[in-house]
Order: sequence, then C-alpha cells, then structure tokens
Amino acid sequence: MAAVKMPESTNSAFKEWAVVVDALGNGEQVLILRKGGIHEQRGQFRVEHRQFWLFPTRYHEAATSVIPSKRAALQELAGQARADTVAIQFFAEVTDVHYLASREGIRRLQGQHIWSEPVLQQRFEFGREPGLHALVARVSALPAPVRLPWREAYGGCKSWVELEQPPAVTALTPALDELAFQQQRAQIAELLSAYGLAHL
Repeated sequence: MAAVKMPESTNSAFKEWAVVVDALGNGEQVLILRKGGIHEQRGQFRVEHRQFWLFPTRYHEAATSVIPSKRAALQELAGQARADTVAIQFFAEVTDVHYLASREGIRRLQGQHIWSEPVLQQRFEFGREPGLHALVARVSALPAPVRLPWREAYGGCKSWVELEQPPAVTALTPALDELAFQQQRAQIAELLSAYGLAHL
C-alpha cells in the first residue's frame, strides 16, 4: 500500500486529549475514535481533512477515561500544560475511516487504544443517533514540539481548528515503520470486517 503524500504545509489541526496524542505519537495506537463536539453541525463529526496536525487538549480528561496503565502519563502531561501556548509535534494522515454503528465495534477494538470502555460507551450514545467514527491514522513527529501562541479561536468543544502559524511539514519521523503500521491497520480492518461494520 502506497504511503500518503505529505503536503508542504497545512493549517488544519485536530483536537484530541493530550494523553491520546501522546499515545498516537509514540506508536501505541493508530486509532482515533470520535463522536462530535457540541459546536459541530448537529453534534456530528465529519472527516473534514485527511492530513492534519494533532492539537493536544486537556478538556474533559479524567483518570478513569483511560486505561490504568496510561493514568500516570495523563497526570504528567497535565502538569506540563501551559495556558498561553499549545505544543504541536505530531502530524497525522488518515488512511481509513470506519463507522461503528454497533456496540460490538467498541468491544472488538479493545486493546487497540487507550480509552476506557465506559467513556467510549458514553460517546457512542451521545447525540441524536448512536455511533462512533474510527479513524486509522499514520502519525509522524517533528524532532521537537513547536509551541504556538494560544488563540481564542482554538477553544470550544469542536474537533477542527485552523492554526494561525502552523509548523512546516518537514523532518517528520513516522511513529511506526511501514510494516508495523500496516499490520495494525490490517488487524483493525479484520476485527471490524468480521462483524460487517461499515468502511467509509
């Protein structure tokens, strides 16, 4: 499977818990699971971009929202937070989008991510219709985080923001090598296709 060609630059960024961004950036998972924010149209998530920066947040985070082995990392990252800047280091390329229309999809993906099952069940039930989007993302890292000034436009319960001063998409190192990424990607596809879940 051919790698996604990276653009020279992009302003688009995807907001996700800092502890999940850390797991994606360290190759611990390749999944992004999202329902949608209250400020998004009808509370529904849309995959507006296939390539974007990961924008770490700490809104709504709680120790019980992640598996026990990641709770120490959650607390450590919270202690590093700064109100005046946001640290951008990881770039993501979405290769696959699945839609989980059944709780069975959540069950099948256990072990493929760091969220706790109760928080995913809450996300699944949130909004007018049950369901979750499952994005498979190839993540790469800059050599060091780039701290950008915080802007009011970055706030709120929404998935996507546009960075005013995005880092250059250069000198990126994949979190996983090609073989390891494709193995995880294939495993997720197999887990979901066995139940007949939708691939978008």
